[in-house]
Amino acid sequence: MSRHRMFGRQLSRDTEHRTSLRRNLVQSLFEHGQVRTTLPRAQEVKAMAEKLIALARNDSVNARRRVTAILRDRRLTDEDQEFTGQTVVQKLFKEIAPQFADRHGGYTRIIKLSDYRIGDGGSLVLLQLLTEKSAPRGTIRRSAGLRRKRSERRHQFASRALKKTKEQDAQEAAAEAAGGPQSEPKAASAQPPADQGKA
Repeated sequence: MSRHRMFGRQLSRDTEHRTSLRRNLVQSLFEHGQVRTTLPRAQEVKAMAEKLIALARNDSVNARRRVTAILRDRRLTDEDQEFTGQTVVQKLFKEIAPQFADRHGGYTRIIKLSDYRIGDGGSLVLLQLLTEKSAPRGTIRRSAGLRRKRSERRHQFASRALKKTKEQDAQEAAAEAAGGPQSEPKAASAQPPADQGKA
């Protein structure tokens, strides 16, 4: 059977499981501000989350109905699993969407992590809302500093070598001016007699 006019990743799930997976991940993203998952799942969830935030920026009754139909409402709880009195849709419309009022698209980001899932070695990523304030934790790219240090060492070595050769040339010139170098006679190379090899 051909796969024409079908789009999206199947994520090794049937339709109902895939839909509920996307919905639950988007709800967790809106609740916590970030989720840790695999790259294909994050790319699927990112598209759905951007669509819902774009709908929530237009705070109308119709937008709320559409978001609720797609997302299904979930009650938010605190650390002690107590109900906070707020749902995911309310948080989306009251807290998250107003922060993106002056932004047209690009509400989430995917940060690739260096660790892998133990079971199957899947690459893990962090899917974040751009409301999360995270300063860059890395340092300046080290390779540029290493290249600069390496080139400085090469220049220092070359300047020392040039200085040594100039000093040796000056010493040789001083020795020649003082009396000339004593040339040692070359030892004559011993050649075997021609008649020995014909025996």
